[in-house]
Amino acid sequence: MKTGQYKKIGLLGGTFNPIHSGHLKAAELILDKIGLEKILFIPSYVPPHKGLTDMAAPYHRLNMVKLAIAGNPVFEASSLEIDTEGTSYSIITLGKIRNRYPYSTIFFIVGIDTFLEIKTWKEYKKVLKQCSFIVISRPGYHLEDAIKVMEGKYCRNIYEYQDDQELQDAAKIKNGIILFRIQALDISSTDIRRRLAAKEMIKGLVPEPVHAYIKKHRLYQGTS
Repeated sequence: MKTGQYKKIGLLGGTFNPIHSGHLKAAELILDKIGLEKILFIPSYVPPHKGLTDMAAPYHRLNMVKLAIAGNPVFEASSLEIDTEGTSYSIITLGKIRNRYPYSTIFFIVGIDTFLEIKTWKEYKKVLKQCSFIVISRPGYHLEDAIKVMEGKYCRNIYEYQDDQELQDAAKIKNGIILFRIQALDISSTDIRRRLAAKEMIKGLVPEPVHAYIKKHRLYQGTS
């Protein structure tokens, strides 16, 4: 399939510091249930809302993403934000993706914790107008709280996915917000970095090729 011919594309962004099994499980479930044709994993260069002092270099994080998704041809690692070498804003990234895939419906895939901060995003109303969202449940958060941060017309476009239903129709609605409840793995990049700094095991928390890469390049050593 040539560039621009996909009907539904998911964008999964983040620091991926490092990418872990929870990211992959969520992406695989969404791919299957929502019927996306491609998911782009987009590591950020300088995230605007995070001040991490133990962040691996951009090329390391991109390489780990490539290793993690190598077995799935529908997953693609994108260096779009890293190549800009600047602060990563969703509205800018979205514009570049829409230029590349002008006829595709774009779905931003975000955790509920991230979505609750959407009003702090640069030009967030324009983002809501130009794409749909798939909001994933996370331990410690209430998925329904996504409704509380929306206002006016945006509240009318919120749908909750249920395990026993097909969401193909809802997934075609432009500017929709799909609440996607999953039995997520309780894994965080922060905990993985803490474990590595403390020389604890991380087996099963990241794909084995990612674990090998971390050991080879001695990433996340001596941090807390």
